[in-house]
Amino acid sequence: MTGKATDLDAVVVGAGVVGLAIGRALSQSGLDTLVIESQPRHGMGTSSRNSGVIHAGLYYPPGSNKASWCVRGRELLYAFCQSHQVAHKQLGKLIVGQDEDEAALQTITSRAKDSGVTNLRWLTQQELKAMEPEVRARHALFSPSTGIVDVHELMLALEGDIEKAGSNVVTQSCFLAASLIGTGVSKGWQLDVKVGQDERHRLSCQLLVNAAGLDADAVASRIEGLAAEHIPKVHFAKGNYASLTGSHPFKHLVYPAPVPGGLGTHLTLNIAGEAQFGPDVEWLGLADPHRLPGSTHPSLNYAVNTAQLADFAASVQRWWPSLRAERLQPGYSGIRPKLTQNAKEPAADFVLQGPDQHGLAGLVNLFGIESPGLTACLAIGEAVHHCAKTSA
Repeated sequence: MTGKATDLDAVVVGAGVVGLAIGRALSQSGLDTLVIESQPRHGMGTSSRNSGVIHAGLYYPPGSNKASWCVRGRELLYAFCQSHQVAHKQLGKLIVGQDEDEAALQTITSRAKDSGVTNLRWLTQQELKAMEPEVRARHALFSPSTGIVDVHELMLALEGDIEKAGSNVVTQSCFLAASLIGTGVSKGWQLDVKVGQDERHRLSCQLLVNAAGLDADAVASRIEGLAAEHIPKVHFAKGNYASLTGSHPFKHLVYPAPVPGGLGTHLTLNIAGEAQFGPDVEWLGLADPHRLPGSTHPSLNYAVNTAQLADFAASVQRWWPSLRAERLQPGYSGIRPKLTQNAKEPAADFVLQGPDQHGLAGLVNLFGIESPGLTACLAIGEAVHHCAKTSA
């Protein structure tokens, strides 16, 4: 260990899109902030392995963190992308279903309205045909606020703002442990960090933010004084994507009615206009709570099984019957940190845990940050900053 600790106002553990957004919010408020990331580059986990969709805020229980942060985050994200010239497109989204899906679509409309989304509307068959001629569905909703974003450009822009504010993001820096130090107003945190293969550094800070995504529970288990009851069990769920070869007729994103554990096998388009389907939901089981932070991403199997392509085709053909299964090929996959253990349990809300919950000054934990975490990232940054100010 280095002999003298490096003193900082704040340390954020995790440089995914949420950790970077938090680092931006803290550094722009005047705090000397360091964002540390165990992997060689920022955002190698959940942030770079999702659909890249800017969600409108349609699916989540009104009043939940997911609902409020998604709606607020969507507004902030569009503005940020425009001001920072981050590639994005507000394409709009169709949510389609057959007769048996009508109740699920009605639930979406009521949740959206109660969460402050006022522009979601039902389409007639004529409107649906005009917008997407090859989609076959009995019912359809249109969300004009949904869009897509280049996630890598977004993360670079967030990191740029952190650096402009005089703070830093460092990679290949693995959180090992944290313990409380000092007394009274000088009370803070001492962190041990492994840099590279074996170099170790000691940091001190007034505010410690655990935004480690897939490793958030592993980081929390190494924070001295944090009671086990405040560290939730995390289950991993894999989402596989299939790529569509050749051209396609779509101008909008197309989603089926949601399924337990996810939003169904939907069509998304990237910034280049290429089409992909997914994700499905493959439950991987309970994460080892004793694993070393930073070890999760390298240990996961991200390969997409070609045997699953038939299931993708069958699911998509419910609303795009002319799809030929041989046009699908394995794409990529991502892993979500779920606070539920299977699809039978109701989806859990995002957890922001501050001193009012766990009793430790200067500590903020984030758990279960999956979809719509990308959309909500800037709103989460605001919430963490507010939590830090009110608990100071």
